[in-house]
Amino acid sequence: MNKYQRSLLWNTIWVVLITTIFVVVMINLKNYINKSEAMRTMQQLGQIVLQYRQDSGYLPPEYQINNMKAKLPGSVRLGAMNYRALWISFDAGPETILIYVKKNYRSIMLGPGYIVLKLDGSVEWMGKHHFELVLQSQQSEAETELLEKQIEEKTF
Repeated sequence: MNKYQRSLLWNTIWVVLITTIFVVVMINLKNYINKSEAMRTMQQLGQIVLQYRQDSGYLPPEYQINNMKAKLPGSVRLGAMNYRALWISFDAGPETILIYVKKNYRSIMLGPGYIVLKLDGSVEWMGKHHFELVLQSQQSEAETELLEKQIEEKTF
């Protein structure tokens, strides 16, 4: 290999390496921005739900939540929500999960997890394992059975 060929080879390797690093960084950045925007939208939805609850004394029905969500900027990033108001009792604590959204980010910085709106209006990112433990401790038997039935219906 002469000097020119070695130089060309090294330059090609550097370009491929830098391009690969740039692509990986951009994918992770995109996922981070999507997560941030979804959490911001969930926070806005939480403020609306808290205001509704303060005005009326109870949580809004699911169709109103869906209407509220559709009007918020960034609602597309949020995706399909799971609203648990039907299963929440009046004496539920502020740490009770009200709404959650499953997100499957496949990147180095973010893995699969959930964006969670709690009854006190706080929004949090929970890893998949931690979320499943928290939700399981808050679910009633009736809610668990209904969710299992819905999963069975979707698989057939």
